[in-house]
Amino acid sequence: MADFDPGTGLGPRLRLVRGSRRLSVRELARRVGCSASLISQIERGVSVPSVGVLYSLATELGSSLDYLLFGSGAGPASDAGPAVAPEPREAPPPAIVQRGCDRRIIDLASGVRWERLTPQPEAMTDFLEVIYSPGGHSTDERRPLRHDGREYGLIISGTLQANVGFESYELGPGDSIAFDSSTPHEYLNKTGDPVHAIWVVVHSEPGRA
Repeated sequence: MADFDPGTGLGPRLRLVRGSRRLSVRELARRVGCSASLISQIERGVSVPSVGVLYSLATELGSSLDYLLFGSGAGPASDAGPAVAPEPREAPPPAIVQRGCDRRIIDLASGVRWERLTPQPEAMTDFLEVIYSPGGHSTDERRPLRHDGREYGLIISGTLQANVGFESYELGPGDSIAFDSSTPHEYLNKTGDPVHAIWVVVHSEPGRA
């Protein structure tokens, strides 16, 4: 199982997309509400973002999470003019099975791991196994998340605290949750055991790169 390497993945792609949007490190940091040093560290591969910062970066840059994390999907738009169309050829059939031993994985800050459950990126949907380590939470800034779409979660093992809007819920094995992702929300594992959950986010529009 190949772990995500921020030194050769997220950092260079974040720098590429930021450059294509003509944003300085300082301006991007201002827009997403974090420090310029954090953006610089992520781009140099010496730090990984929290879930909250990651969503903020993708939203502000108009990029899909799949492209930033895994390089899947189209890259950033180029100013070099229209590309020459390649010679048409028969495309291979799309993969429909994702083997458990070969998932795309990223370990985010604040004790959260995402494992993608689809063999290729989905333009409108993120289908993930999410693992919260003991003490793990969705954002190290402890600011609730807000993003586009609607999300659905199912707890497989462990106990996860979900704060959605003004309400707090304790979710155990077999419990599920569904709500509009624009509602402020955060997740916390306040126990000494890891939490495994299946999460689906259905976006309101396709992610861009």
